[in-house]
Amino acid sequence: MEEKSKMQTEKHLTGTLVLSVFTAVLGFFQFGYSLGVINAPQKVIEAHYGRVLGIIPLDGHATNTSREDGTDPQAGTKGTLAPLADTSEDLATSSHILTMYWSLSVSVFAVGGMVSSFTVGWIGDRLGRVKAMLVVNVLSIAGNLLMGLAKFGPSHILIIAGRAVTGLYCGLSSGLVPMYVSEVSPTALRGALGTLHQLAIVTGILISQVLGLDFLLGNDEMWPLLLGLSGMAALLQFFLLLLCPESPRYLYIKLGKVEEAKRNLKRLRGNCDPMKEIAEMEKEKQEAVSEKKVSIRQLFTSSKYRQAVIVALMVQISQQFSGINAIFYYSTNIFERAGVDQPVYATIGVGVVNTVFTVISVFLVEKAGRRSLFLAGLMGMLISAVAMTVGLVLLSQFAWMSYVSMIAIFLFVIFFEVGPGPIPWFIVAELFSQGPRPAAIAVAGFCNWACNFIVGMCFQYIADLCGPYVFAIFAALLLLFFLFAYFKVPETKGKSFEEIAAVFRRKKLSAKAMTELQDLRATEEA
Repeated sequence: MEEKSKMQTEKHLTGTLVLSVFTAVLGFFQFGYSLGVINAPQKVIEAHYGRVLGIIPLDGHATNTSREDGTDPQAGTKGTLAPLADTSEDLATSSHILTMYWSLSVSVFAVGGMVSSFTVGWIGDRLGRVKAMLVVNVLSIAGNLLMGLAKFGPSHILIIAGRAVTGLYCGLSSGLVPMYVSEVSPTALRGALGTLHQLAIVTGILISQVLGLDFLLGNDEMWPLLLGLSGMAALLQFFLLLLCPESPRYLYIKLGKVEEAKRNLKRLRGNCDPMKEIAEMEKEKQEAVSEKKVSIRQLFTSSKYRQAVIVALMVQISQQFSGINAIFYYSTNIFERAGVDQPVYATIGVGVVNTVFTVISVFLVEKAGRRSLFLAGLMGMLISAVAMTVGLVLLSQFAWMSYVSMIAIFLFVIFFEVGPGPIPWFIVAELFSQGPRPAAIAVAGFCNWACNFIVGMCFQYIADLCGPYVFAIFAALLLLFFLFAYFKVPETKGKSFEEIAAVFRRKKLSAKAMTELQDLRATEEA
């Protein structure tokens, strides 16, 4: 009878729970859409930047949009052609200006996320999970409006401002959504529902790539609508959130509203006795009271947390500096260099593969260890990056090398979703207990967004400088990340915080003993 009751409790996937989780992960869908949407219409938007700034983009940055009679249908508001640059020096300057504005348009999204990531805990506790998601949606709507109206003003300024504001929203949403979903989900479904974050991201990327096709929205007439379209998802989320119950854990643990927590639990679980989960919340509340919160400064100054902090930061750095965002942001351009005739369709293929293997990774993460999948993913990406470099370098000599480069890109994405993609998002929470966890998640989030910004801002310059050797840089970084993970990242699957802490203590004692032994030998030799 007890086993039957347990099975019934574990299968409480109610309509209210489905609605609540779906509504929340719309925030991650917007995150993914914003990551992918800037890629496909790159040439069209750069051409528009060139006209607004009074320069003509160089080949490789713009499409030829002139009519058969030689006139330009996309010229300025008075129908006049933008002035041609007079000298090669002017052409080079024009190219640098366009590259700067385009790189800023791509990477300023991450600046917004970087700035807002530190405030997730504060706004979530101050307003509550649902009300906080409601409020931050205003940022998404405002940012998408700026981009959607870009043609009615200085487009480069409006797009940069719009992506910065949207980044602020995504930085907050990327913390609030997992917080809410984990708190409303029953224990047996928490892992499965938690993986929907990554699935929502890759779905957003894929939809943005499909809509970015030139015969849909990726053309000179429709690109502002393409950039601002995720505002519709923000509006949908805003109205659906009005139907979602507040997190029972937030109500009970943070506010002490026992009866309201019970009512919301019944809405989420259906005809289920809430007292078992209430008892769990009471235990969690007592643990939270007994363990003091750790500040960000204490996190870095205390030797107790040092190794865990280094691991937490390195897994975030390895995720972003692996080169995956270079693929997401600039895949169309990369396929073009690889000699693919229809690079936009190849980019959509990357999005499809990304989505499929995200679903597969849900089952792999639960069956295999975090560490082994992380290492396998890094090694696979390293081999793919080397193959991509070889393919791009030898393309001028062997036409079939374009297929090598294309296959390497697909494998690169597959191995990313095996480990380095999903694992850094949740392993940080497993490395820290209740006290230091909020500070650790904030620091890790900031690190992830900062690395995202650096890649988005610098990749185009590095690609122009290094040419076909650009992914050799990422291959070298991936080798370093693999070696670090092999020697430093512990296995966290099925382990308590105490067991993980014991692993770090053993490594620390081992390192200390090794240092003392080296000092002793040095003394003896002297």
